[in-house]
Amino acid sequence: MDACSLLSERKGATGQFKALSEVTDVEDISLAGKTISGWLKELDVIAAEVKAELISREIGCHLLEVLEAVNVVLFDSRGFRRFPVLVDSKFSYLHTVLSYGCGSAIMFSIIYIEVCRRLGVTVVGSRVGEDFLIWPQSGNLVELFRSASGHSLFATINGRCVKDPRSKASELDSGSLLRLDIATNRDIIGIALANLIRLHWKRASKANHGLMLTSPLRPVHPGKDKANMGETSLPLLRPQELRLAIMASERLLILQPDNWTLRRDHGLLLYYSRRYVEAVQELSICMAFAPEEEAEILEPFVEKLHLLRLLSSWECLDQADSVPVS
Repeated sequence: MDACSLLSERKGATGQFKALSEVTDVEDISLAGKTISGWLKELDVIAAEVKAELISREIGCHLLEVLEAVNVVLFDSRGFRRFPVLVDSKFSYLHTVLSYGCGSAIMFSIIYIEVCRRLGVTVVGSRVGEDFLIWPQSGNLVELFRSASGHSLFATINGRCVKDPRSKASELDSGSLLRLDIATNRDIIGIALANLIRLHWKRASKANHGLMLTSPLRPVHPGKDKANMGETSLPLLRPQELRLAIMASERLLILQPDNWTLRRDHGLLLYYSRRYVEAVQELSICMAFAPEEEAEILEPFVEKLHLLRLLSSWECLDQADSVPVS
């Protein structure tokens, strides 16, 4: 999108911008020097390294031995680290996690699940509080919690949260794992996208400490607010980060079209991006799904957006009239 905008503004722009603008297939897009297929093949490479590790140790394919070999390759050979706290959006994208060896809990879990799948081992996961935990689908989970050298296999796979008394993960045992709801692929994608929305919004609003998505929904006083409509100003946000948050939100809405809180947040992201027409549309749909008390909060704000949309269109007309015709 940025490349095409530059080309439209500067017709003489060439080089990599021209090459990027000609990409029509997602598979042709280069991410840090590789295509999407190229990065997925990295998972095959990791699985092959695990097989080599198993052969070198002359051990069979017992479940725990396979998992230990996966841990050796990921943690020891490749130096992977799992961040319990979301700190940077780049650690929430597959290609950067595979490049740097550092990733969010959900992205590391995806890599672990996919590597094990290539080895014929089914690994499942579930959200527990703020953490996402994974374990092999097995009838004997007791072995996962047996401590060896001060660490259980379950703790090695899932990181520090398992030993953190403030985390719900620290309360789990082999019996409680069986009672957890297994996350589907749709659930896992949803968690990853929700993390991206939070991270990109946090970076977009960095210069506005404490700004929340829902901040504009404070009580609106019709007379005063409409009188000062022309003076309405939005906080200064980083446009690229805001756009990335909107893109993640759009994809999450595909998975959860009836989630009214998600649609509300998407509408507010559009509002911050000054895309008032789309914001009105999304928030109007949201009001149809939202509880009555929430719809009452949204209604005056949507009315305000209607006026902002009109003001925006008038400003465009004024600018067009002021351009001299040669």
